[in-house]
Amino acid sequence: MIVTVASRHMEITPAMKSFAEQKATKLTRYYDRIQEIEVIFDAGKDKVRVEVIVHGEHKNMFIAHHEEGDAYACMDACVDKLERVLSDHKKKVKNRKHDVGDDKRDMHSEPVRD
Repeated sequence: MIVTVASRHMEITPAMKSFAEQKATKLTRYYDRIQEIEVIFDAGKDKVRVEVIVHGEHKNMFIAHHEEGDAYACMDACVDKLERVLSDHKKKVKNRKHDVGDDKRDMHSEPVRD
C-alpha cells in the first residue's frame, strides 16, 4: 500500500507527515483491499482543509474532506469518516449472495422427456 502526503499553499512539517501516514495506514483495519491513499493538506486564508482519497481494488474510490480546526483535527475527522465508509463497504461486499450454481439450475430447468 502506498501513502502519499501532499500539500497546497503550505509546507508540511515532518511531524505532520508522519502523523498523516500513521493515521492513513490504520485504515487497512477496516478494508484490506486498499491499494493507495492520498492525503492532501490545503491552506486557505483562515483555515486548513484536509482531503483523504482512498483507492481500492476494482476502481473503488473513497473520499473524505474536513476543514474545521487545525490540520491534525482535520486529519482525525477524515479518518473517522473513512473508517465508517470503509467498514460499511466491506460489509456490503461480504454480504452479497452468490448463486451456488447446480442447485439453482436444477430447480429452474424443465424435466427431460424421452
